[in-house]
Amino acid sequence: MSSLFWLSIPLLLAAIVYQVGTPVLVANLISGNIFFNIISNIFSTTHCYVSVSTLSSTLPNAECFSVSNGKFSRVFLDQTSFKITKEARTGHVIPGLWDGHGHLVQYGELLDSVNLFGAMSMDDVRRLLIDYKASHKQAGTPEQWLRGIGWDQANFEGRWPIAPDLEINDAFEQQYVMLDRVDVHCIWVSEAVLALLPSPLPDVTGGEIPAKGVFCDNAMDVVMQYYPRPNKERKTKFVQDAMWELNKLGIVGIHDAGVFPAELDLYEELSQGKDWNVRVYAMMECETRNTFCPAKARKIATSNEKLFVRSVKLFGDGALGSWGSAMIEPYSDKNSSSGSLLVNATTLSKLTLDWSTAGYQVNIHAIGDLANRLAVDAFTEAFERLCPGQDHRECQTQRRFRIEHSQIIHPDDQQRIFDSGIIPSIQPTHATSDMAYAEKRLGRTRTEHEAYRMRSLLPLGPVFGSDFPVEPANVFEGIFAAVTRRSPQTGLDADGGTEGWYTEETVTVRQALEGFTIHPAYAAFLEGKAGVIQPGAYADWVVLDDPIDAIDIESLRNVTVRETWVGGRRVYKRPGPEDIPRNG
Repeated sequence: MSSLFWLSIPLLLAAIVYQVGTPVLVANLISGNIFFNIISNIFSTTHCYVSVSTLSSTLPNAECFSVSNGKFSRVFLDQTSFKITKEARTGHVIPGLWDGHGHLVQYGELLDSVNLFGAMSMDDVRRLLIDYKASHKQAGTPEQWLRGIGWDQANFEGRWPIAPDLEINDAFEQQYVMLDRVDVHCIWVSEAVLALLPSPLPDVTGGEIPAKGVFCDNAMDVVMQYYPRPNKERKTKFVQDAMWELNKLGIVGIHDAGVFPAELDLYEELSQGKDWNVRVYAMMECETRNTFCPAKARKIATSNEKLFVRSVKLFGDGALGSWGSAMIEPYSDKNSSSGSLLVNATTLSKLTLDWSTAGYQVNIHAIGDLANRLAVDAFTEAFERLCPGQDHRECQTQRRFRIEHSQIIHPDDQQRIFDSGIIPSIQPTHATSDMAYAEKRLGRTRTEHEAYRMRSLLPLGPVFGSDFPVEPANVFEGIFAAVTRRSPQTGLDADGGTEGWYTEETVTVRQALEGFTIHPAYAAFLEGKAGVIQPGAYADWVVLDDPIDAIDIESLRNVTVRETWVGGRRVYKRPGPEDIPRNG
């Protein structure tokens, strides 16, 4: 440490004595915040860029900020630098991005699995499996099943896949294979896995076995009890790999939507290490879905403010693509079905009350309009018991109940959500991924008045996310989908054009950015700390090449991050020409 620092201490104390006059008061100042702040400022670092979009109401636009102890200590417009100094600056800053609904371990596991997203035929799936197996000899053993995600029966000429489809060649004989559907609400397994299961297969409430080797929603539990879960070493690698990929996308925080108690133990251990570069707001999920497990539950807020646990995840229904979303009326393209409830209304209301009484925020997965209705019912009943005689919206400011997905909501229940201030958690890319078949499933009227609302729900402060690994974690793709209602992959709408799909529900770039910053902060009880650049907030920021509000709409989906900073430390830097090795 510089000798000038130590020389400054007596001068600093002398200055305080001169100002306050008594040694007693000096001692109080030294032991309190004033001295701490003075010392902190000595160790602060200042960063200046071409522009800083703070999302703060006090100073919306800035050029510089100072960082001390991992938080912003000062944000300002630079009036002192020479013009030549300002002109030399590069980069445009936005607050660190948050994904309001993702799955950390599953994302890391995807990175070590077969990626089937985009496979348009059974031949595509088989080719990808063969390529993966050739370089992962251990995958497929009883100890380490071959895993993958991303298949869609819509790409198999409309038929469900079956276990014999995975008997590809000699290398796949007696191999243990389990592949998640694109929405992770169904799994497709091999003959070797089926041989482990009881015969006949049991009937499961809230689940379906639509074909030999395919298990949907609660029926997946029949298989999962035999699945050899990854050990601590592999899960640690999954977490580290996932965080690195998220940092590359400018993501500094996530809401991890369903974490088992044993995984929380691992999270708490890993969160103290230098490789834990994403703040995690975890929703606890009991080992047995939709149960009350207070003995396993505990709230966590680590001292480094990198891991928070104070919420629980419950599940109302399945997914639209597999006809699993619980609907008030039957599906338009499958009149025999109204989907599947994963829990009955009475149990859902009781669980909501039990968990909220225990002090937990309750977040309910609900996609279909029936599931959303039951979620609103459960929250409304909880308000009555938790805050008798109090306005529901006032009670909600303390509870911050959420509906995860909020995908198809009857107009009557949309009004009830507004009346209570229930927070919708929305994934903009779900609309653009589902638009090819959503209207077939729901019909024109339900799609127009109930489905994939965004602009209509803006007054509620909707949380935006991706549901990674179900969708790509790229926030800029999510912003593009929200602003255009077109696919970030193709740039096209459901008709192959560029007009957009139900464009009355588009939002602005600023509104979408808020959905990935300040709204997730509020929904995680971190308002003023996350998603904003202002004194006292976490020093998390992202550097872009251009101001986000100046980027051409068509280019939004292709934005790449220059740098990502978490707690005042750079955790990602995009490779530049100087980082590319040269021959010779």
